[in-house]
Amino acid sequence: MKITLSGDESIRLEPTTGPLTIEAPSADKGYSPFHMLGSSLATCTFSVLQSWATNANVEVDDLTIDVSWNFVEKPHRVGSMSVRIDWPSLPAERWPTALRVANLCGVHNTLTHPAQLEVSRR
Repeated sequence: MKITLSGDESIRLEPTTGPLTIEAPSADKGYSPFHMLGSSLATCTFSVLQSWATNANVEVDDLTIDVSWNFVEKPHRVGSMSVRIDWPSLPAERWPTALRVANLCGVHNTLTHPAQLEVSRR
């Protein structure tokens, strides 16, 4: 898999052979914690779609996932996220199932049903 930083508030995941790589458009572009959040959502979504596709005998070679987000303030945080799936070879009749499967991603469900979070001193 390859994750490309497509902006300050977006990433793209593409299938590749070999290990996971993270690429930026320039050397001065850093991989932020928010890029990591978007990457975890994209990777999880890809994983559940790939699993389904394997069982459905569907190729994922042209599947790409774009994740973008917007910030809100008070407190500063991600206010909304968007996942866009591009899969040119997926037959039209398979799209409703693929979208349902994408919503099974555990990271997606964690973001839509937030976990309890505690910060404490060791």
